[in-house]
Amino acid sequence: MIGMKIMRVITGSARGRKLKTLDSLDIRPTPDAVKEALFSVIQFDIPAASVLDLFAGSGQLGIEALSRGAKHCVFVDKSADAVAIVKDNVSACRFNDCSRVLHMDSLEYIKVSKGGFDIALLDPPYRHGLIEQAMQGLAPLMNVGGFAICEHEAETTLPDEFPGFILHKRYRYGKVAVTIYRTPDADGE
Repeated sequence: MIGMKIMRVITGSARGRKLKTLDSLDIRPTPDAVKEALFSVIQFDIPAASVLDLFAGSGQLGIEALSRGAKHCVFVDKSADAVAIVKDNVSACRFNDCSRVLHMDSLEYIKVSKGGFDIALLDPPYRHGLIEQAMQGLAPLMNVGGFAICEHEAETTLPDEFPGFILHKRYRYGKVAVTIYRTPDADGE
């Protein structure tokens, strides 16, 4: 561990709870304004949702979803230090019963998971093409009408489609961009 920064849960049952994060070049806490904006887009889809937090880092995005009423979250990160932080944060927010924290590579998890997710949160280290790689195999893990929310550097424009996903919305917040995809619903929309 290099050092720690402190963040907080914005709203919901764990509102105001402080979360730890590693201070490293690959782990950047999502700014509160970005977090608030991305969750406002899916706010009505969060209650009772099954969530996947890939490249979890501190787990802040999955924890925010749980705080807002998601029923379960699987957190995946390949860093042992990050997994330890996620476990601490999940415990501090009292979400142990509705969380599973896995120490493994997110791309490998996509290959072996049984799926059943309503929302996938992807905030990998920047400039490694990890979102593009993850999105290639993610759709089979998603329920009909599910969302994939991708946080990335603003200078990167992700494609309008990935296999099994269509573009829902794009947002820019200074140096950070959020691209939201959706699996088609039963009507193909």
